[in-house]
Amino acid sequence: MVLGYKRWENFIETIKKAMQSCENAGIEVDNHFREVTKMVQIGSGARRNLQDYMLTRYACYLIAQNGDSKKEEIAFAQTYFAVQTRKQEIIEDRIRLMNRLEAREKLKESEKQLSKNIYERGVDDLGFARIRSKGDSALFGGLNTMQMKAKYEVKENRPLADFLPTLTIAAKNLATEMTNYNVTEKDMYGEESITDEHVDNNLSVRNMLNKRGIKPENLKPAEDLKKLERRVKSESKKIADSNQLPKKNK
Repeated sequence: MVLGYKRWENFIETIKKAMQSCENAGIEVDNHFREVTKMVQIGSGARRNLQDYMLTRYACYLIAQNGDSKKEEIAFAQTYFAVQTRKQEIIEDRIRLMNRLEAREKLKESEKQLSKNIYERGVDDLGFARIRSKGDSALFGGLNTMQMKAKYEVKENRPLADFLPTLTIAAKNLATEMTNYNVTEKDMYGEESITDEHVDNNLSVRNMLNKRGIKPENLKPAEDLKKLERRVKSESKKIADSNQLPKKNK
């Protein structure tokens, strides 16, 4: 008995439906369904050829989707593939999260270094905030940090970078690293000269992005990093809890 089908002929019909679904999706059927024959023993030592199929994982998925969901085995197979699909989505979410977290951490470190560098050159915390905001204004086409927060509907006490897409975080980091380098190499001093340097670097990065048709201020905000991190952890746990074999009947 295959997936709850008592007759091979009935199961063949489900395979044919799955093959049709594959074809309708524009996918080469032969790459996933391969008809073969195998020798089986039928009694008294006699053997005969029996029709069979070689199937890929995708083919198995289509068979489950086209099967009779009233059959327990088909229902379980459908649930299994649904869980596997969700697991893949969770993995992709986690990859995006890790990429953003890595970019965000790099920006934190470069801004921390900038704060240290300019403090040693006569700029206090308020001056650092002004330099960073003017740099944002250069990068975002005239919109400073607070204006970008308003555009993205970010609370005043939250960092703008926690809501920026990975590309924008990387752009801010590049401009900040350039400022760090030149502040040190050229031994700059005072808020005015360092502000000019940081603005120029952000404008350079903006111009580079513009040449590729990208305007940072027009990119959609990304999901709050903190919320994304909590969601990925929560959904990963749900998948782990649900990915269990059915209980045996007593």
